[in-house]
Parts: sequence; C-alpha cells; structure tokens
Amino acid sequence: MLLKSCCIYSVGVLSLLFLITGISLVLNNVFPHLLQSVVKKEVVLKNGTEAFEAWENPPAPIYMQFYFFNLTNPLEVLDGERPAVVEIGPYTYREYRPMEQVNFQDNGTKVTAVNTKTYLFQRNMSRGPESDLIRTVNVPALTVMERFKDEPFFDSLISSYMKSTDEGLFTTRTVGELLWGYEDALLRAIQTVKPDLDDVFGLFYKTNASNDGEYMFFTGQQNYKDFARVDTWNGESSLNWWTSDECNMINGTNGASFHPVITKTEKLYMFSSDLCRSLYALYEEDVTVKGIHGYRFAPPSEVFANMTVNPANAGFCVPAGNCLGSGVLNVSGCKQGAPIIMSSPHFYQADEKFVEDIFGMKPNKEEHETTIDIDPLTGIILQAAKRIQVNVYVEKIPSFSQTGNVRTMVLPVVYLNESVVIDDESVMKLKVIAVEQNVVVNIPFMLIGAGIILGGIFMFLMCRQKIPESTAAERQPLLSS
Repeated sequence: MLLKSCCIYSVGVLSLLFLITGISLVLNNVFPHLLQSVVKKEVVLKNGTEAFEAWENPPAPIYMQFYFFNLTNPLEVLDGERPAVVEIGPYTYREYRPMEQVNFQDNGTKVTAVNTKTYLFQRNMSRGPESDLIRTVNVPALTVMERFKDEPFFDSLISSYMKSTDEGLFTTRTVGELLWGYEDALLRAIQTVKPDLDDVFGLFYKTNASNDGEYMFFTGQQNYKDFARVDTWNGESSLNWWTSDECNMINGTNGASFHPVITKTEKLYMFSSDLCRSLYALYEEDVTVKGIHGYRFAPPSEVFANMTVNPANAGFCVPAGNCLGSGVLNVSGCKQGAPIIMSSPHFYQADEKFVEDIFGMKPNKEEHETTIDIDPLTGIILQAAKRIQVNVYVEKIPSFSQTGNVRTMVLPVVYLNESVVIDDESVMKLKVIAVEQNVVVNIPFMLIGAGIILGGIFMFLMCRQKIPESTAAERQPLLSS
C-alpha cells in the first residue's frame, strides 16, 4: 500500500517538475537561443563550411535582365517637346559571379577576394537578339559636350567635327553595343589630343568577365553580425565621391550575403559599387519562397530622398548643395564624368516631376522595387531582385547646336533587374533545418504537454485510491452488527 502511494505521488511530482521546467524554458526562450548560438558559430567564412562554399560560388542561378527605353520622337525633343519612350526588353543574361583570389588574413577574421562577373546571353529568355537596334541619347557625345562647354576653342572645334560627321544628341545602336561597348568616332578623334581618353563606350563596358576591385570582408568569426561585411574596397575603408563623411562610408555586405539570426527591426546595410554608395533595407513583410518562410526587406524611399526629406543625404548632392530631387542620384563623379543619373526603374519613389517629364513612365511597386527575401535564421537569400535604372542628365548647351532647344531633364536609357531564386538543393537543406528548428523550439511545449498528461494521471490515481477506502469504511459497521 505504501509503495503504491509512493508511485502515485512520484507521478504528481514529475508532473509538476515537467510543467515548471517547460514553462521556464518557454519564458526564457532557452532552446531558440541555443539554436541561434549554434547557427551563429556555423555561419562563418571558413574553409569547409557550407556558408563559405555558397559565398565563394553561389549555387542559385542569377539572371541579369536589361530593359531599354527606345526614343520615338528625337526631332520633336530637339524642338523642346517632351520625350516619348517605349520600353523594350528583356534582354536576359545568365550571370556567373564566383569569388576569386580568396586569401584569409588576420587569423581567419578577414578574407580578401575579387568578385568576377561573367554574363552569357540567353536568347530563349530575351525579347530579341543582341543585334536589336535602340535609339537613345548619345552618351559619349553628351559627355564630351558637357566636358568642353566652357572651353571656347575646343567647343567650337568639337562642334564643327560633329557637324561634319553628322554626330548628334541621339544615336541608334545595337543592344550589344550599348551594353558592352563600341568604338566611338568622336572619342577616337578627341583621343589625339587627350591620349588618356578611352575611345570605346558602353554602359557596362569592361564589366563582363571582369570585377569591380578587391574587397576585404569580415568572416564573422569574432561577431556573427560581421559575417561577409565589407571592411575595405580597393584598399580603402571609405569613398571620396561625396561631400560628407557619412555618405562616403562603406557599410554592410556587398548585397550577396547577410549575417544569420535576422530580426524584423534591424537595418540591413549594403554597399553597391554600381550605385557608388552604401544603402540599407528595412523589413517589409513575411513571405514564402518554395515553401520556406522568410522576411522581405526593401530600401525605403528615405534612402534616395532629397536632403529636405532626409538631411543625412545632403552629402549625395554634387556639387555641394546641387540636389536634383528625391529618387535620383548623380553618379557622374564615379563614372568618369559622364552625366549619369541613377534611379529606380520608371522613377519609382522619385519626385513626380521626373515621371511627368517623360512620356511612357509607369512606375509600380511590384515590377520596379528592389527586394530581398531572407531566411531569418541562416541569413540565406531565398529570392532577390536588384532593380536600377541608368539615366542621362540632358540640357541645352548654347555652344553646341546639336542640343537644339532640348529641355533640361533626366532621360532614361535602360534599367536592369538582377534577380535570383534559391536553388532546390538549398531548399531541401533549409527544410531539414526548419524541421530541426521546430523540434528544438517545441521541446518546452512537449514538456508542458507531458506535465499536463502526468497531472491528469496523478488526479485519476488519487481518485481511484480514495474510492476503495471510503467504501471499506462504510462496510465496517455492517460487519460488526
């Protein structure tokens, strides 16, 4: 009888112990923190880790799509009318971007590498061949005119040459020429007096089968939040194109990798050599990609806002104080003096004046926003789309009749959509991690459930024990009588 009571009370004590332990684990997030600490240690740029292999040679296919804006009314534009453009594309390229010349430094806390990018044309995913013709602004001619407009001797000489060769403000070139380069007659002529000038022009000239310089990254060995963060670029820890120290800072990763254990409240910083600046993205919404739950981050409008909206952007106004407006960025300083203006496609999130200046602009969030979908535990990119538009600043230059009576405007030339979706093999790995995560995270709830079940058994056994005792007490007087 004593042994039976001990067993029953042992069940009760065990039930209470399970309940207390389970509730304590839930309140203190012990197992989620334990799982996160394991991931933080494993996601490091180190030979032999999966994180390093994915960083060195991304397994998911990356595609670069180009959409051109074909100018339909060049003569009317020279007469001062509003440009009308038609979007033509996509012209799609498969992008390969392995990290090369990898060299670990400072006891494995940093690693240097160059990110070589190669683009292979995908005809079956494109609107047409690379030989398709596009009419657009003559960027080399406009650059030359802007460069020499205040030099009386050279401007008249160049203008005369342009008239003799029928060179104008607009040109018609193939997709391949505009992207990867063509020999320009005007640049070649000027090269005789300016030998250091390259006579080949292309919007992405020298970027195919090439890299944008040497990066030094933190490996994340000392701090998980430093995983793949850029320390220096081309040997420099800051830029020199902008007019404030804050705007010249190199912040975050190169946009291809992010640290593990990402929360909805943090800013994800990235450095983009294409934009010649750092920027950040904020949490936007929960998403599901191929069955994997993730967080969507996107750059807010404040990132490219005018200094009147975001005073921190004052340094991006070049020359100092010369701000074009929200949503556009003058990058001529880092593009060899070419009057290049960067923006989101169709001037998404830019001042309305830029949209109204060009007939054919139709900005919308779904097609023109830059987004990054990330697995919050591992920091792996599930899906991403970097969308940037290349524009040219156009104005009437009195010393060059070739500009006619053109309006002052930001004229779109092409926009790109660099996109990636996680590969199936990586999806399977993440699904295994998700199952393990669910099991580990639910251990406290299993303990609570077991405690409740044992508590029920304890109550049942206690009731069973009292019933026979009460029955025996009732029968005792009957027997004595």
